[in-house]
Amino acid sequence: MNLTEWAKTQGVHPQTAYRWFREGTLPVPAQRVGPRTILVNIDANTTPEAIGGLGLYARVPSHDQKTDLERQVARLSAWAAKAGHRVVRVEAEIASGMDGCRSKARRLLADPNVSTVVVEHKDRLGRMNVELVEAALSATGRRLLVVDDGEVEDDLVRDMVEVLTSFCARLYGRRSAKNRARKALEAAEHG
Repeated sequence: MNLTEWAKTQGVHPQTAYRWFREGTLPVPAQRVGPRTILVNIDANTTPEAIGGLGLYARVPSHDQKTDLERQVARLSAWAAKAGHRVVRVEAEIASGMDGCRSKARRLLADPNVSTVVVEHKDRLGRMNVELVEAALSATGRRLLVVDDGEVEDDLVRDMVEVLTSFCARLYGRRSAKNRARKALEAAEHG
């Protein structure tokens, strides 16, 4: 069976499967037989357990998006059920993607039963440096799986988004600190 067909049967985007093949992390044996053809050995362990235990993670940045959070969890669960994968943990939280103070994400990443962390979009795991999390997972024989890989793949555009996100975080952080200092001074003057 070719790689694209295998990816579709596993519920994985073909580009993700090709990236796994290039990185050497494809969970089944495969070999290149032509310039554009990669064959997957279907006699190998191609059952859903080949991916291992899934940990589903959903995140939204604010409480007014709680319905979006529930829809994210429903879409991830439906994807896993349709693909026939075993889900061992589901974590959903309302938290900023800019900081690491996300207890549910930490709990999911620390769970040894989770061999594949599944998110709907890469930015749900974090706004920046998700590649570092991917590398850490890969070093322990685990991986990150992005269900909807329809994000912008152009490096320059992605870099610009990360730079703008960083600038916005610094700006909002300074504004917040300035407001807290002003309120503290006002409280000291009136108290």
